[in-house]
Amino acid sequence: MNSGGTPLLSVRAEARQLVAPDYAELDGQIEHTAGSKAEAVRSVTGSLDQLTAGLAALGAVPFDAGADRRPLTWSAYSWGTHEELYHDAETRQMERTGQVTATVALRMTVRDLGRLDDLAGLAAAHPALNVDRVSWEVDWDNPAWPRVRAAAIGAAIGKARDYAAALGATVAHVEHIADAGLLGDTAPYQMVHSAAYARAGRNQPATPALTPVPQELTATIEARFRTTDVSLPGA
Repeated sequence: MNSGGTPLLSVRAEARQLVAPDYAELDGQIEHTAGSKAEAVRSVTGSLDQLTAGLAALGAVPFDAGADRRPLTWSAYSWGTHEELYHDAETRQMERTGQVTATVALRMTVRDLGRLDDLAGLAAAHPALNVDRVSWEVDWDNPAWPRVRAAAIGAAIGKARDYAAALGATVAHVEHIADAGLLGDTAPYQMVHSAAYARAGRNQPATPALTPVPQELTATIEARFRTTDVSLPGA
């Protein structure tokens, strides 16, 4: 082997960086209960139409393949109905109330974070809308990703130099650089950002605090380095 049998150092290193989120996602649902399925569906459809009209007034467009990074998008991605039930204390069974509940689940995505207050105001104006989750996200191609990955490589080189110096040697060259897990038997580490959430309980008059939360990008790598010859004391 052309390395001459010199020691092989294997290290794992990590780098982190806080960045502003690229966009926010608001997940929620519109819910109506009525005496029949048809009436419940009509009510929930009417509320959805009112909400989407308000979103359109803010410049929102329906989400599709061509609207990936528009400033404000929305999607109503599922709907359903179910009979309302209650627990009868005498029979100890779940009994029907005769009412039917219809729901529509939707997501609003805002990239123009300056419109957060407008969006929060719109949500507060629609009592049938329950906002369950607000998340802050970072794009896969955010300009900070190359910097944090380069920092992880720099950290690996620094760690390898520390180990080599402890052996009385120096780092000679790089053998491998890989995402964590690809050089061993452990599962690969995902290089993902941490998400922060704001939640709003159902039927609460307050809306989530829509203040952008910095996100932490994490890059974790594994690396192997060859060192110069090592002469151990007493060898």
